[in-house]
Amino acid sequence: MIEDKDIVVLEHPRLSAAERMYMPQILDGAVTTMRHLLRVLFRKGMVTVYYPEETRELRVANYRGVHRLNRDEQGRVACTACFMCATACPADCIHIEAAEAPWPDREKYPVKFDIDELRCIFCGMCEEACPVDAIELTPVHDLVGLSRDQMIFDKEKLLDMYDRTCDLKPRKNPRITGYPGTGNRRRSASTEEDKAS
Repeated sequence: MIEDKDIVVLEHPRLSAAERMYMPQILDGAVTTMRHLLRVLFRKGMVTVYYPEETRELRVANYRGVHRLNRDEQGRVACTACFMCATACPADCIHIEAAEAPWPDREKYPVKFDIDELRCIFCGMCEEACPVDAIELTPVHDLVGLSRDQMIFDKEKLLDMYDRTCDLKPRKNPRITGYPGTGNRRRSASTEEDKAS
C-alpha cells in the first residue's frame, strides 16, 4: 500500500500572458536569426561552399562515406565471410554468401557480398564489427545512381572502390591471431626488434 508521504502532488505552473503566447521563445529565435544574418552580411564566418566547384576538407580518418572491401597483401579479398558485419548491421543491408576458401590461410571467403547503399544508414557498425578490417567506409560521398540496381554494390564494385581509395585512405591492417598476413607492419617491427636483441 502506498503511504501518504510517497505521494507527490504536482500543480500546473502559473504562466504569464506572454509565456502563454510563447513570446520569450519567439524573441529568442528572432535574436538568433538576426545574429546569423548579420554574421553573413558582414562576411564573418561564411559557411557557404559552392559545390561542386569547391569542396570542404574532410576528415578522412573517420568520415563515413561509400563502403569498400579491402584487399590483402596478395590482392585477394580480405573478408573471411564471418558474417559479423551482416549481423551487426541495424539496417540489414549486407548480404553475404560464403564458400570454402581455395587458400590455406583461411577457412571461408565471400563468393557473393552485396551492400544496398540506399538502405544503409552509414552508422559504421559493420566497420567496427569486422575482425579482419575487411570492410571500411571511405571519404567518397558523391554517390549517384540512376536506378536501385545501380545502388546495390556487389563484391566487384566494393573491391573497385578499394582500388580507387587505397591511396586516399590506407587500410588499417590489424594483427589478427590465427590469420597470417595480417598486421605486417607490427610483425615486421617486432621481428626487427628480435633480430636486434
